[in-house]
Amino acid sequence: MTDYEDQLTRYQFQMGPARGRLATALDMLTDALALAGQHGIYCRNPAREDETATDLRLIMKQIEDSKGLIIETMEELKRAGSER
Repeated sequence: MTDYEDQLTRYQFQMGPARGRLATALDMLTDALALAGQHGIYCRNPAREDETATDLRLIMKQIEDSKGLIIETMEELKRAGSER
C-alpha cells in the first residue's frame, strides 16, 4: 500500500477515516481499470480481433461494479454524517 500512503493520509484528513479509505480504494481500482484497459489492447479475443478477451472484459466489469459499490457507500456515509 506504500504507493497510496500519501493519498490515504490526505483523504482521511479531508473526509475522515472510513470515507478516506474508501476514496483511496476507489483510486486504486481506477488505476487497476486503466491498466486492464491498456492490457486489453494486446489481449484480444482470438475469434474476434476487434473484441477484448472475455476474461479481461469480466475483470473490467468486476472493477467497475466494485467502484459503484464504493461510491454508493461513500455517499451513504456522507448523508449519515450530515444527518447528525
